[in-house]
Amino acid sequence: MKVAFIGTYGVRKTTLCYELAAVLKREGVHVDIVKEVARLSPLPINQKTSLEAQTWIFLTQMAEEIRSGSQHDVLVCDRSVLDNYAYMMLAFGRQLPIERYMHHWMKSYDLLFKVPFSGQLAADGVRDTDAFFAQAVDQLVDKLLEERSLPHERLEPGARPTWIERVKQVVLNHPKGQKRLI
Repeated sequence: MKVAFIGTYGVRKTTLCYELAAVLKREGVHVDIVKEVARLSPLPINQKTSLEAQTWIFLTQMAEEIRSGSQHDVLVCDRSVLDNYAYMMLAFGRQLPIERYMHHWMKSYDLLFKVPFSGQLAADGVRDTDAFFAQAVDQLVDKLLEERSLPHERLEPGARPTWIERVKQVVLNHPKGQKRLI
C-alpha cells in the first residue's frame, strides 16, 4: 500500500507522515516513510531551481518509492510525483513527456491526502519563505488533481487536530489497509 501526503511545502506533511507511520507501527504494520527528496538535491531548489534539479527530484522520488516498496508493506510518502511536477511546471511550464509519466506513476498511489495551505510559513533553512511561491505551488497541485480527476482526500483547513484521526480511519478502512492488519 502506498499513501502520499500532497500539497505545497510548510503545511505539515512531514509531521503527518510520522504520525501515520507511528499509528501503523502500533498496529504491527511494516511501514516506511519516503522522505521529501528535494532536501537532498545536489542542485538549487525553490525559486532558484533548474530543469535539471527538478528532473533529479522527480526521478529520485520514484527511485526512493521503488527502493522502499521492495522492503516494506506500507509506504507513507512525504510528497508524490505530482507535487514534484508542480514545482517543475511552475518554474518551466508543462514538460509533456514528464507530465505523461507523472500521470502514469500516480496510479501507483493507493491514497492521496491533500494538505491545505494556511498561508503561513516558517523558515527552516531549506525551503523558501515566500508565501506567494508556496500558494502558486499549492494551486498547481490542485489544478493537476482536477485535470485528471485524481481521487484524493482533502484535509480541512482549521481542523489540524483531527487530521491524523481522519487519515488513520481512511487508511485502515482501505481494502489494502485492512489486508495488512489481518
